[in-house]
Amino acid sequence: MIATPPSDLYTLTPERVRDAPPTFLKSLRHLGPGFIMSAAIVGSGELIATTALGAKAGFITFWVILVSCFVKVALQLEFGKNAIYTGVPTMQSMNRLPGPRLGQANWTIWLWLSLQTLKVLQVGGIVGGVALVLHMAWPGLPVWSWAVISAGSAAGLIATGRYGWVESGSLVMILLFTSLILLSLFLLQQTAFAISGADLASGLSFSLPPETVGVALAAFGITGVGGDEIMYYNYWCIEKGYAAYTGPRDDSAEWTERARGWIRVMTFDALCSMVVYTTVTAAFYLLGASLLHAQEGQVPEGYAMVETLSRLFTATLGDGARVAFMVGAFFVLYSTLFTATASWSRIFADAFGELGWLNFTNPQARTRAVAQLSWAFPALWCVLYLFIKLPVLMILLGGVATSVLLLVVVWAALQFRYRQLPPSLQPSRAYDLWLWLSVLAILGVSVYGVWQVL
Repeated sequence: MIATPPSDLYTLTPERVRDAPPTFLKSLRHLGPGFIMSAAIVGSGELIATTALGAKAGFITFWVILVSCFVKVALQLEFGKNAIYTGVPTMQSMNRLPGPRLGQANWTIWLWLSLQTLKVLQVGGIVGGVALVLHMAWPGLPVWSWAVISAGSAAGLIATGRYGWVESGSLVMILLFTSLILLSLFLLQQTAFAISGADLASGLSFSLPPETVGVALAAFGITGVGGDEIMYYNYWCIEKGYAAYTGPRDDSAEWTERARGWIRVMTFDALCSMVVYTTVTAAFYLLGASLLHAQEGQVPEGYAMVETLSRLFTATLGDGARVAFMVGAFFVLYSTLFTATASWSRIFADAFGELGWLNFTNPQARTRAVAQLSWAFPALWCVLYLFIKLPVLMILLGGVATSVLLLVVVWAALQFRYRQLPPSLQPSRAYDLWLWLSVLAILGVSVYGVWQVL
């Protein structure tokens, strides 16, 4: 990877223009936003909910996990493309959408803000999850102490760090939790719970027994890229330099060629990210299906899942396997907290700029706001957890907001594709088919999720 260029990447100037790398190997040096995406996506949903789904359904719905992780990427690409050809981040793009306005802001921004009252509980639950896992490993300190340490460390790491630090930290945690979870799955193959070829074949048969429909829809809803991560992706694409390298839009043949080139790099980045979080999500699903499916009716709820799995690893493979799983579980959760701190500080600063509360386009004002919010949000999440102390419920409430947020993301993505995309960047019919499959699938699951809650 190369270093991110200096100066303000949110301002497009002709001086920073450069052609996209022409080869696969050279494109590898420009990956990065996807690392942050992967660190954000793999969290409590994969660690707890996906494992529980495998435990309840067995191997038969394994294919749902794989399809879910693949089909949603098209929406992410539409947001990433919008960042490249406009050079503006998510909230500014949302504020350009049609529809009613209240004050300076489009209705989508106000709806997004209202949903954050539940989303803030969700990340508070993540703080609690990190604290609970640390307490399981080192019970000498109370849970509340671990919660304060977790939130404070995330704030300290993000407040003084720029994009390169966020990318590097995410990459390190991805390597750690991916290798450790895959190691856990490998060690599982040395036990009586080993996964057979027949098990995998049944999971890839694309069958869906009636009794597994509800489980399958839940799996589709919680796995893969979500509405939050899609909205955050624009900031990382801009701060990596994709938009700056493309340059200000002038619709010339040269600009079109650069835009297509950097969109190709961004697509490669997104697909690499998809491979990472699909692999880890699939590993958690297989752990649940192999270790816990036989114990039907006794599937642990919430973070008891972590303790149950760690006990099973200890009983079958000894303390070393338990340590590997617990360290992997910690980094799965902490990576979400780390990237949430970086993402929330940017998107809220951007939203406040669109509301007229600060000047986001001013680099000094933006940097100051991001630093302040990097401390404010972890503190808020920690306080909410310490008062509510129900991390699983907090995460589930945030999941309700995610279902509604996905509907907004779908609408915005269609506006980007059919109202804002330059004619010279029109995609292939195969891509449009992928996009519409993504739209229809997410609409169906979101409506189902809201209906289930109501």
